[in-house]
Amino acid sequence: MTEIRKGQAPPKLERAEFRRRFRAKFADPEFEAARSSIDTLEEIAWRAYRGSRKSPRTRVAGPGYADPTYELSVDWLEAKARIEAAAEKHRDPKSASRVLVICGASRNDGTCPSEVSKTWRLVKAVEAKIAAESDFEVDVLDLSLLASEYGRTIHPCKACVSTAMPLCHWPCSCYPNYGLGQVGDWMNEIYERWTRAHGVLLVTPVYWYQVPSGLKSMLDRLVCADGGNPDPTLTGGKDPKKAKAVELDGWDYPQHLAGRVFGVVVHGDVAGTENVRRALSDWLTWMGLVEAGKHATLDRYIGYYEPYATSHDALDRDTALMLEVENAAMTVAAAVRLLRAGKIERPGASLRRPRPK
Repeated sequence: MTEIRKGQAPPKLERAEFRRRFRAKFADPEFEAARSSIDTLEEIAWRAYRGSRKSPRTRVAGPGYADPTYELSVDWLEAKARIEAAAEKHRDPKSASRVLVICGASRNDGTCPSEVSKTWRLVKAVEAKIAAESDFEVDVLDLSLLASEYGRTIHPCKACVSTAMPLCHWPCSCYPNYGLGQVGDWMNEIYERWTRAHGVLLVTPVYWYQVPSGLKSMLDRLVCADGGNPDPTLTGGKDPKKAKAVELDGWDYPQHLAGRVFGVVVHGDVAGTENVRRALSDWLTWMGLVEAGKHATLDRYIGYYEPYATSHDALDRDTALMLEVENAAMTVAAAVRLLRAGKIERPGASLRRPRPK
């Protein structure tokens, strides 16, 4: 067995520092009237932290798991059940075709920018175009809610994959972690929405040559869709030694979202659109998704080197761009029809990958 390397994690917080961090969320003077209640909650939270109570509610895994007697998190089991139900809907030939349209921008008019994003305007055009198609449903995932909605969070990926692929569970079992206060994670719902979709259209701006931080958080947390372990009892939960043994014994790296079709629309105002479009397309292809077609991937500039203050006016004038974005949507919808009719070929999909990670 390969060595398990240790020594990076700091010691647990002292009581005073824990108190300071816990009470930071109650800085509003309105909370003063509830000081005694906050004292009680702090004491409970401190005990949970000291005791590392990550998943205080568990039940036995039951039939279908390698160890049916293993205690699994109730939160994880419920998320897994919702994803399995979504997968059934996805496979049902009688269900409506579903396209997941993702708004990657972090801004909206409900927070500091005080104005909608240009990405949102493109997404709304896409939504209307696909929704007008018969027997199609559009699911809009607006990642700007991470910045504008109370308690909406995507926690960072903890990179369990780099210890061993089977330590990364499908869906992710790293959250919620009640002992660390890492709750409110949005990803279980997002996994369900990706699973239900037949096609995905990702619309995003460029932030500093990269995708926005909320979108990047989602991309990282989707690592469990590409090789993730659907049975945490195989690894005794998060036991690195067991996970390494399972991987070295031969792991098949299941691609849980493979076969869906995708499109990508990237816009910017100065630089970086082509690189971001290429990176997103490469990532989706790596996960086994299929590019819908030439017109489904697009990178363009809106108001190139013009003032930010007039960027929406620039979008108003760029009717060609809007048509190109609508064409991307129609290309994804057309590919979904072909996919569900069994007419999309995936040459090489059945071949064994010599380097499957």
